[in-house]
Order: sequence, then C-alpha cells, then structure tokens
Amino acid sequence: MTTTSSSLATDDAAKAVLGSPPPPPVRPTKPKKPTARRLTPGEQGFRVVNVIILSGFSLICLIPFVHVFASSFATPGELATSNFLLVPREVTLDAYRYILSTPTIFRAMGVSTIVTVGGTLLSLVVTALMAYALAKPYLMGRRVINFMVIFTMLFSGGMIPTFIVVSKLGLLDSLWALVLPVTVNAFNFVIMRNFFQGIPDSLEEAARIDGCSEFGVFVRIVLPLSVASIATIGLFYGVTYWNTYMHAVLYINDSSKWPIQVLLRQIVIVASGVNADASAVDVVPPAQSVKMAVITVATLPMLMVYPFIQRFFVKGALIGSVKG
Repeated sequence: MTTTSSSLATDDAAKAVLGSPPPPPVRPTKPKKPTARRLTPGEQGFRVVNVIILSGFSLICLIPFVHVFASSFATPGELATSNFLLVPREVTLDAYRYILSTPTIFRAMGVSTIVTVGGTLLSLVVTALMAYALAKPYLMGRRVINFMVIFTMLFSGGMIPTFIVVSKLGLLDSLWALVLPVTVNAFNFVIMRNFFQGIPDSLEEAARIDGCSEFGVFVRIVLPLSVASIATIGLFYGVTYWNTYMHAVLYINDSSKWPIQVLLRQIVIVASGVNADASAVDVVPPAQSVKMAVITVATLPMLMVYPFIQRFFVKGALIGSVKG
C-alpha cells in the first residue's frame, strides 16, 4: 500500500513537471561599458597642445606636396612670378602633355614596375627564408652569420668594387643589375628576424607533432602570423626599388632599359637647357612646370600603394624592432 501511494505521488509529480510550461529563457545581459573618466584641465590642455603640434608637423610635411602638385598645373608665367604656389590661378596640362607625348615615359614606367614588383618579391622571399633560419637558436654558425650581416650595415665594399663585381658577373645593361646587388637589406633582415623570434615555439612544435616539415611550419604557421612584418618590409623594398637611380646610372647604358627615375632626370636636364641626351627623351618641355610634373609622376605610384599597407606599417616595424 505504501509502495502504491509513493508511485502515485511520483507519477503526479512527474505529470506536474512535464505539464508545467518551460521557464522563460534567460537573456544574457550586456556588460556595461566602463564610463570614461573625466579629464582634468591639465590633461585637456595637453591634448589640445598635442593636437596643435601634430597638426603643424602634418602641414609641414603636406604643404610641399601640395606646392609641387599645384605647380605642375600652373602656367610658366605664373611660376615665374610666384615663389610659392598652393592654388594655381590658371590650370594647364601642358607639362603632362609634354611628358606623356612620347612612349618613352611608358616604357620607363614599365621597367620600373617590373623591377619593383619582381625585386620586392625576390627580396621578401630571400629575406624571410634567411631571417627564419637565423632566428633559430639551434642553428650552427648562427652568431657568425648574424655578425656578417650586421657588419654590412656599418661597412660596405664601395662603389668601384661593387661595379667590378657586377661587371664580372655579366650583369651590365641587365635589369638584374638593379635587383641582385640590393636583394637583402640588413636593416630589413634584422626587423624580420626579430619578428620571427617573437612567435611562440609551442606553435611550431605543435605543427611538427602533426607531421609538418620545417618548410611546412614556415609556410603554414610562421608566414600567416607575419603578415604585418612582411607587408612593412615589402613597402620598404618597394620604395627602394622604385626610387632606384644610382645603380641604373652606373650599370644601365641602354636608354631603353632606363627606369623612370633616370628618364625623368633626363627630362629635367633637357627642360633646363643643359646639354643632355635629348634623343632619349623625344620632348622639349617647359622648364619649371615639368620639374613639378616629373616629381608628381615619380611620387604618385608609391602614394597610391601606401594606404593599402599603412595599417600594417606601425605594427610590423615596432614589433620587429623592439625585441632582440
């Protein structure tokens, strides 16, 4: 009798539980944002002064670009009567017509693009492989090789020995002469090596346990974690290759292989009336306005690329330069 009553009570309790409506879902409460601390008058004054000073420095850096860009659209008469120009009274495209009136400028732009893209990719590959290997403390001879690389930051062979080496290798009048002598930059190597040293060893050990080879660890683990450093170093190399001038003057005699910087130098010399190889330019532009247009043409490509890499720039440069 007691068993029957207890089972009935259990059934009634189960029915009560099953028949009762489910409890309402508990909605997660959003964490309250911490209230911002009110700045003291001294801190507010510091911010105002800081903004004013940084804005002044920004204008100091920006005004010369505006002056060059505006002067490239000004008439020769206005440039002759105005020492500093920010907004031209009369806009003219004569300087750009002179520069772009010959296919030579496009050929030189193509040479610079090939050297910049190809040289940057090659430099990134060689620098990354070298930095990854020398970032490992168990590598035999690591200290000696690192010392040899750092030594080149302080001392170099010089212009004439480098020219002799390039000549003996048969690289004269070859685009390789603009790439191979500067494939690895010691400063960029140090930044990338220090960046690789900051990657935890546990990630690489886990990849090796999963069966990754040393090259697989480098490609699948290290490189995806090093996008900021690679983008920053790539920008450094790209600007160096795009602005290459002295190596082209020394090693390239064929005017059809001149990069944009050397050709623009010839245009400026011809525009100034100085004796130069006018046949390599095919134009006789006005002197002052074409100089400004030349600077604009040479600077614009790098200015167009920089915004896409700017978000990686500070992180990649600082992380790789603080450690070590």
